[in-house]
Amino acid sequence: MQDISKIRNIAIIGHGNCGKTSLAEAMLYTAGKINRLGKVDDGSTTLDFEDEEVQRNISINTSFHNYTWKKHDVYLLDTPGDDNFLNETSVATQIADAAVFIVGAVLGVKGQTIKFADFIAEQSLPSLILINKLDRERADFYRTISQIKDSLPLTPVVLHLPIGEEENFKGFVDVMSGKAWLFDEKGGGGVTEAEIPDDLVGNVTRYREALMENVAETDDDLIEKFLEDGELSTEDLTAGLKEGVARGSIVPVCVGAATNNFGTSSLLDMINDILPSPSDRPPKVGVDPAGEPVERMVSADGKFSAQVFKTMADPYAGRLTIFRIYSGTLSGDTFYNANKETEERFGHLFIPEGKEQRQVESAGPGMIVAVAKLKETTTGDTLCDESAPIIYDPLDVMSPVISFAISAEQGDEEKLFSSITRMLDEDLTLRLSREAQTGEVLISGMGKVHLEVVGARINRKFGVQMDLSVPKIPYKETIRGSATVQGKHKKQSGGRGQYGDCTIEISPNPGKGFEFEDKIVGGVIPQQYRPAVEKGIVEAMEKGVLAGYPVVDIKVTLIDGSFHNVDSSEMAFKIAGSLAFKKGAQDAGLVLLEPYVDMTIMVGKDHVGDIMGDLNARRGKVMGMDAANGREVINAQVPRSEVLLYAADLTAMTGGLGKFSLEFSHYEEVPAQIADKIVAARTAQ
Repeated sequence: MQDISKIRNIAIIGHGNCGKTSLAEAMLYTAGKINRLGKVDDGSTTLDFEDEEVQRNISINTSFHNYTWKKHDVYLLDTPGDDNFLNETSVATQIADAAVFIVGAVLGVKGQTIKFADFIAEQSLPSLILINKLDRERADFYRTISQIKDSLPLTPVVLHLPIGEEENFKGFVDVMSGKAWLFDEKGGGGVTEAEIPDDLVGNVTRYREALMENVAETDDDLIEKFLEDGELSTEDLTAGLKEGVARGSIVPVCVGAATNNFGTSSLLDMINDILPSPSDRPPKVGVDPAGEPVERMVSADGKFSAQVFKTMADPYAGRLTIFRIYSGTLSGDTFYNANKETEERFGHLFIPEGKEQRQVESAGPGMIVAVAKLKETTTGDTLCDESAPIIYDPLDVMSPVISFAISAEQGDEEKLFSSITRMLDEDLTLRLSREAQTGEVLISGMGKVHLEVVGARINRKFGVQMDLSVPKIPYKETIRGSATVQGKHKKQSGGRGQYGDCTIEISPNPGKGFEFEDKIVGGVIPQQYRPAVEKGIVEAMEKGVLAGYPVVDIKVTLIDGSFHNVDSSEMAFKIAGSLAFKKGAQDAGLVLLEPYVDMTIMVGKDHVGDIMGDLNARRGKVMGMDAANGREVINAQVPRSEVLLYAADLTAMTGGLGKFSLEFSHYEEVPAQIADKIVAARTAQ
């Protein structure tokens, strides 16, 4: 087994189009793990291998690989940067020991960058920042550094200053060592030492002083030494930097250009030298079967424990279960699932490497491994030694923000739903539900693109087409006033006729549903026919009167009627009840009700005005505002019909910075002008 101190477990994260997959490709190539440098634009990378990723030129799944560099084994998690797949990145930050956080030098800090920085800060995840794409037109290192300092909840410390800019970007100065390095122009990833350019000497001095100050603040002894001597040695800086990074209090900044493979070897060195190993991280804490806290020290000799963080559905291989090992060594062919309280048997143990898997005999702390065809295990479960059971906290999974109605070609419905069920194992942000009133089956996810990708995968893997449509709104009807009406059904057609006659009072019953009261005095309607009156009313309520939507929250009192000894029947009184209800509902003043949702919207201060104006335009009501984590939190109630596609609109308004959640609140009357349009459209159908 590898020495744990020489293992690294790294998530590569950053906003869309910042070069994450290109960087991972360059790292694997420089380390000799792959023999050619693939490119995202032509779909030839090792890590973006699914059809949907190649077609869209974006990462959709977190993908996995590993390399060995100077006797260190490094496990990579290449995460998506698109908001539609944000949960993949969130989970990766919960699993990894450290992150390489990429910021593009052209686009700078975007809304997504801030979201990912929040993930890092929330997890206190040790990280380093790579300012990428410094070889591109309009790339600006110093502007990007300024944005990072002003916008992110991180404390950046600059280790590299670029030599040259845009197409002339050719190297960097290491602020800590005071040495300059030029890139291998042939794209090998290496560097050669050079002289520091005269125009950078002053900047190097200033940034080294800032580095010493930031590093000194991480340790009392270093502060004292810095105050006494006015300087820290390279050894002190290295030790203090590593300690500050491990605690998440400072984040080193380096430079590169991934597509040209500029500076990659220096990044690999920094990962080895500065980012923590699994043994440098705090022990993993869980609970035992009695619910008592228990922790697992990072040791290859300890009791085995791991957590499943991803499940992949495959139509041929079955489910592929991917997990991260926290303690002990896994070998053999069984482990214990503490959540399901069952032993699971597996065939082979693999290390995922892009779309391939490499079989291994055993695995230890910090490693990301996979097994196939487990029967009971699902994402989030804790795997362990049965003699020392432990359950780790469940993964924090993001809630879906958009829903669409789904359908399939006739005859394919069952196949579609079984396919979606398999996708639910793979993607915890997916939800499947049925809207009882409209009868529609809804699929919910992180955005329209997310659900389109799910549909494409289902079509490719299982051969069934999933069609999406905007879901119908489950409107309801109710009454404003009261009325007393007669319903009479009389029909004579030779032989036995039909006769039912009832008089009812109808009135609002807000918030209490349907209530039926029998106030018949004497035998004007025989007892056996009165339930039929109620049944006729209930059926009429379900079908609606105004626009075919269910009628709710009314009270009906049966007060009078008449019958015929021969022609009366349950069916006749059921029809009479229905006629009375329809007439009474119209006389009492029918109105349309629509569902409202409670929304919690989190945005930066700069966007509050735009969001408030937009909510007003959507007929929303702002219920209050709070502040949390440097953001403004707006609480509002909004008609559901107005926010069906809100996810894309919020992204557009906030540049990807805003986020929101919603849940059903209550029903409220639709304004008359809008109700008229809804009724007209419904009638036309």
